[in-house]
Amino acid sequence: MYDGIVQELIDEFGRLPGIGPKSAQRIAFHILQTPSFDVKRLAELLTEVRERVRFCEICGNVAEQERCAICRDPRRNTALICVVEDAKDVAAIERTREFRGLYHVLGGAISPIAGVGPDDLRIALLMTRLADGTVQEVILATNPNLEGEATASYLSRLLVSMQITVSRLASGLPVGGDLEYADEVTLGRAFEGRRVL
Repeated sequence: MYDGIVQELIDEFGRLPGIGPKSAQRIAFHILQTPSFDVKRLAELLTEVRERVRFCEICGNVAEQERCAICRDPRRNTALICVVEDAKDVAAIERTREFRGLYHVLGGAISPIAGVGPDDLRIALLMTRLADGTVQEVILATNPNLEGEATASYLSRLLVSMQITVSRLASGLPVGGDLEYADEVTLGRAFEGRRVL
């Protein structure tokens, strides 16, 4: 719709998740029409994020070092591991201040329709973490949708043979929703009411 580079900018913003054509256009025009908008700083930050941010070698959370801040924290309860789909779910749970254990980020959920199977997730790394016997409880905090439930069911069947308590977040989270959109109170109550599978 627009000439050259303006349309390219809109198209690039439109490739981001959750940004539709109208939102992409609004963002592009905000940048164009706001003289105080620091475009250079935004470009620098995007470059820095690409260069410096990685995934924790232990849990898969975002980190600027080999290990994330949670895995480096000696005050965390190493007997508890909360399994989540994505790193953004870690932030949602941390906002509740209800959980003081460690995390394991799967990197997605089982979804045959999308071609994502158990081998595409960080499940083997989870099993390696659990092998030493330190962990006493695994909390399955996958999203309460079809893919998240399938993933939780698969993991609970895998873990049943180990001497580990396996629990799932309780109700309070909307079915078909994502953890990142849940408010702190709802997510906190879901943690308090988790149940053994």
